[in-house]
Amino acid sequence: MSLILPMSAFALAASISPGPVNLVCLSSGTRYPMARGLIFVTGATLGFIVLFLAIGFGLHALLSQLPGFNQILRWGGIAFLLYLSYQLARDSGELPETEGHGPGFITGWMMQWLNPKAWLASVSGIGAYTQGAETGQVLLFAALYLPICWLSLGSWVVSGAFLRHYVRQPKVLQGLNRTLAALLAASCVFLMVS
Repeated sequence: MSLILPMSAFALAASISPGPVNLVCLSSGTRYPMARGLIFVTGATLGFIVLFLAIGFGLHALLSQLPGFNQILRWGGIAFLLYLSYQLARDSGELPETEGHGPGFITGWMMQWLNPKAWLASVSGIGAYTQGAETGQVLLFAALYLPICWLSLGSWVVSGAFLRHYVRQPKVLQGLNRTLAALLAASCVFLMVS
């Protein structure tokens, strides 16, 4: 029980701090109905939890034995994030009339598996708050992470929906999207040099 508060604080800090997934959540909130953004959030949350559990039960240790795994993960994640950055930057700023567009469940799921921040949060959280692959502790941590991650990412969608009222003009939304694209690309530069 003494681990619940520190695990929760770690999960909150890792989930709510700006990162690639959070920026896509913000952009989704400004461009699409909130329900569409929350579908992305659900995919991202569940994708992260499965990644977290896999790492907690030894996936990272196993994959680290493969030559070049960390480099493949790093460059694959950077390529995916740059692709998303490009998509944001070239967006016209026109708000869609239907819900059928925008990042969905699968995009959210895949983003977490290609997101170096998600791997880092999983590896460091597991290392700091569990004793090896202790099943009960890993499951407790994942159970705490699930609602905290979903609510944290959801708050970025809600923030985007709030901003939507102020970015009705395509030029304003285009400027916001390009700013978010630049921040996403900058996070890739950080990943390349770190």
